[in-house]
Amino acid sequence: MKPVSVNVDEVLVPAALPAWPVRVVLTAWMFVLLAWLGVISLSWNLVAFLLRFVLRGETARRVGCAGISYGYRFYWACARATGLLRLEADSLDALRDVPGGLIVAANHPSLLDALMIAARLPRASCVMKGALARNLFLGAGASLAGYVANDSPRGMVRKSVQRLHEGAQLVVFPEGTRSPAPRRIHPFSRSIALIALRAQAPIQTVVIETDSPYVGKGWPIWKLPPVPVVFRARLGERFEPGTDAEQLSVRMEEYFRQELSR
Repeated sequence: MKPVSVNVDEVLVPAALPAWPVRVVLTAWMFVLLAWLGVISLSWNLVAFLLRFVLRGETARRVGCAGISYGYRFYWACARATGLLRLEADSLDALRDVPGGLIVAANHPSLLDALMIAARLPRASCVMKGALARNLFLGAGASLAGYVANDSPRGMVRKSVQRLHEGAQLVVFPEGTRSPAPRRIHPFSRSIALIALRAQAPIQTVVIETDSPYVGKGWPIWKLPPVPVVFRARLGERFEPGTDAEQLSVRMEEYFRQELSR
């Protein structure tokens, strides 16, 4: 039997257990963490559904973004307490008080990336898949926060520009889908650079680094990864919008490829 790849000093299991009980315990804990994330998301979604009847406009969006942010921050604190899942993203706190609209562009190695960034930025407004915007666990909360669905490219650009003019920090993933591997990326969509150009908003890159394939492209959710799983999100270069969306997109893509190849 292969040994379990785990640092037993960092997780809540006895070091003396043989490999297969450790694997069972760790797998159960990982499912508990996913279930807890679902509970947090659904609970806020129910609150957000009610708040939509009493809050409007900018107040609704501000409360919606902050509610999602602090809910996910609580989740990451719980995950860290188990020793199984850890996020190192304190550097993102420097963006919290940056005035005006800002595009926050990151690579996309896992399903948890938006949670990582939103947890640190109470003004974050994400561009998300239309199906997720209608999801039971996310829909009402996303609507209250003014998240932007990508169902229609033209509508996505228009709404994104509007949110930036309102002073939001727009979280985007230029790949449009999860990366093929933790340190590789898909070609970037030009729409992000177009949004920056039309809104005349700078793009702050965030580089997400991990050596874990957990909830990445093609990773079965039931499969136990090597633990602890560690994600590091750090601030990268900031790009000004300029006048050429094509050139800006190419420069950003090349920058991410260089950073992730280190």
